Amino acid sequence: MPKLLTPAQIEAYRRHGYLVPIRVMSEDEALALRRTLEAVEAGMGGPLRGDIRHKAHLLFPFLAELVRHPAILDAIEDLLGPDLLCWNSNFFIKEAETPSFVSWHQDSTYWGLSAPDVATAWVALTPSNLDNGAMAVIPGSHRTDQIPHRDTFDRDNLLTRGQEIAVEVDEAEAVPLILRPGEMSLHHVRLVHGSPPNPSGDRRIGFAIRYIPTTLRQLEGEDSATLVRGTDRFHHFELEPRPDVDMPPEMLALHRRLTERSARILYRGTGVDSYNDPRAMRG
Repeated sequence: MPKLLTPAQIEAYRRHGYLVPIRVMSEDEALALRRTLEAVEAGMGGPLRGDIRHKAHLLFPFLAELVRHPAILDAIEDLLGPDLLCWNSNFFIKEAETPSFVSWHQDSTYWGLSAPDVATAWVALTPSNLDNGAMAVIPGSHRTDQIPHRDTFDRDNLLTRGQEIAVEVDEAEAVPLILRPGEMSLHHVRLVHGSPPNPSGDRRIGFAIRYIPTTLRQLEGEDSATLVRGTDRFHHFELEPRPDVDMPPEMLALHRRLTERSARILYRGTGVDSYNDPRAMRG
């Protein structure tokens, strides 16, 4: 029996490639997470930059807790099965009144994973709506194979390489994913999606958690992941530890090693080998 999703929701995800909205915590809990994030940023002297935006669940206990949130994992288990890895996590933060955007793309383009059995939980820590650059999706586009992409390295694009689909997208088919704080959307790794800039007077903050079953492998080199539910009988990924305090030195060193290795996979063929490289994109 499903743990959180209804059979109709599971069928809708299979057919359309996404689900929205799914409440996983109260608005007050989500806003408390935002305050915690912004306290971290204040201590660092500004918004998260470079490799800190990626796999931040290895550095901060509040994010380690979030990637293991029972309601999120129940929904993911309904889609991917009981043995689950958090392969990655990424902040997608659009500052107020800025041109940052996400081009139309498929997540699977440069990830190097062995199968498209990947689900992203996009957790809203602020409202995400038509006024502040909500994500939009092309329903059913996940049923296509991998679509060719081109790299733009646009400085305002939040994606790693500024990648965009190399064929025209019919934006009339796009559906915006409207979320309140504490709600999440789920989307398939091959779903075509993107989002416009945030012209509003407040930040739009989303935390994207990438989940995979333990059966998957990385085809482009060594890789790591966090076991968040069940058992890893396959050992395709180096398993990551959990932080007890914010940014302990040993976890900072591990995080640096793992994110540099991840960047070499995501940026392969471009000459960029680190999220901290000046040529690297923000996402």
